[in-house]
Amino acid sequence: MDIVDLAAVNLPFMDEPNHPRLGQYVHDHTRAWSATVEAADAFVFVMPEYNYGFNAPLKNAIDYLNREWMYKPVGFVSYGGVAAGTRAVQMVKQVVTTLKMTTVFESVSIPFVTERLASDGTLIADDVMDAAADDMLVELERLEGALRPLRHGLRAELA
Repeated sequence: MDIVDLAAVNLPFMDEPNHPRLGQYVHDHTRAWSATVEAADAFVFVMPEYNYGFNAPLKNAIDYLNREWMYKPVGFVSYGGVAAGTRAVQMVKQVVTTLKMTTVFESVSIPFVTERLASDGTLIADDVMDAAADDMLVELERLEGALRPLRHGLRAELA
């Protein structure tokens, strides 16, 4: 499992001259991002909720690419206040399903996240969060296996 921090990836707001569906990337940062996403079999998006929605860096990272996301499962760990980021997850589901990603039902929702942070900033998870994370990962693995033939078929079509 690899962890990709969008702050470290540091993609500028979409600056490619061609639509992502063409895969004609001219910038090194886009080619690197494409390779990272292409290499993954599944995703877990860890995301905050701001103003009832998901944040711009996540939307930008998704929008940079197209085919690289196709036929890959995605799960969500969301955090925020009382709604625990669940409204943001509902919004991002509309985006990822348009890219032919498949969302899993199982998710981790962290309410009142600031109350769950240790002094060093790490999350203090409870048994409910741990069980939800385990369930989500099991389902992602199951779904990844089911979607794998579609991804391989897509690669053959694009070759």
